[in-house]
Amino acid sequence: MNEEVKVKRTRRRYDEAFRREAVALVESTGRPLSEIATQLGITHWNLRDWMPIYGKRSTPAQLEARVQRLEQENARLRDQRDALKKAMGILAEPSGNASRS
Repeated sequence: MNEEVKVKRTRRRYDEAFRREAVALVESTGRPLSEIATQLGITHWNLRDWMPIYGKRSTPAQLEARVQRLEQENARLRDQRDALKKAMGILAEPSGNASRS
């Protein structure tokens, strides 16, 4: 029998300081992610995932817009929850037309 041996890759862990420095390098140089990732010995996928977490590109206006959108969504969800509570309350009340024994 010809069996293939699968080598399990170990997952590399990077500390927060390394991640922050890598993202800062991308932001300060403006060079492509893939180029910097190759230079640092990481994948461009890692660097891409770290950008929104450790990056400084979010402006106060973007953050304010996001907060406003989330507050609107929160209000909509509260309204839906309240409507469901009322519906459950109506269904749970005994009907006045039901025959009583």
